[in-house]
Amino acid sequence: MTRSSKPLILAVDGGGTRCRLALCDGVTRHRVEVGAANVSTDFDAACRALQRGLEALISQSGHSFEELTQAPAYMGLAGITGDAIAEKLAAALPFHNIRIEDDRAAALRGALGPDDGFVAHCGTGSFIAKQRAGVIGLAGGWGPVLGDHASAQWIGKRALSKALDHVDGLSPPSHLAQDLLSEHGGAPGLVRAAAQMSPTEFGAIAPQVTELARKKDALAIKLLQDGADYLAGMLHKMGWAPGLPICLTGGIGPYYAAYLPQTMQAALVEPLGDPLSGALALVRAYQKEIEHECS
Repeated sequence: MTRSSKPLILAVDGGGTRCRLALCDGVTRHRVEVGAANVSTDFDAACRALQRGLEALISQSGHSFEELTQAPAYMGLAGITGDAIAEKLAAALPFHNIRIEDDRAAALRGALGPDDGFVAHCGTGSFIAKQRAGVIGLAGGWGPVLGDHASAQWIGKRALSKALDHVDGLSPPSHLAQDLLSEHGGAPGLVRAAAQMSPTEFGAIAPQVTELARKKDALAIKLLQDGADYLAGMLHKMGWAPGLPICLTGGIGPYYAAYLPQTMQAALVEPLGDPLSGALALVRAYQKEIEHECS
């Protein structure tokens, strides 16, 4: 294996469904993927996922554990709601130089690079972000209990709730409602199952919604329209204007495109990269900060 004289850098993008890690040594970029890493939902499980990822990188790259711990590390993780939990995680990890933030900055940088624009990210969780002249603005990302509107888990939870409206005779016939009720053996079973579901499990219902929306199911279409209306409203409140690009990212994000106002549809652009590429850009900036401090 060719070894580079350049220092290692480590980038992590961790969400409610998966966590991806990248190790770069100037010659090779090693990437691995492990399970969910939302530190607010389950701190210990997130730590275990990160540990598995680090072990996989060591195995794949041939670098030692000591070399990894010396590398500057940047982690953009779901569930980082403030300094306290970031410091708790940093203390649980073996790195000498580490920066831990929530997952929004990495997603924004990955999608837009250094350019101006807006990102509506809707995966298991959700947030809206903007970048204007290098200044970042963020909204949402507060988790499944109080936020994550238009996310996959929000769609799944609302789909189950609307299925119960169907039982009560409060909504028109819907294949989506009938399918969800049938899968759980009726309303009582649906209620019992929902009480035990994690955000990821609620989010797993979202593909069923998008598929039935494609087949013109009225309830599925209404759910996606409600999500798109929320995104459009938030984008306007954050200062979006015609001519400014919008990226829809995350697993369910692109499915909202057809339900946005025409002016916003005209502004949609493909993301330049993914959140992991954004995390790599941010760890390179962090590496330069460290080098400047040491010079």
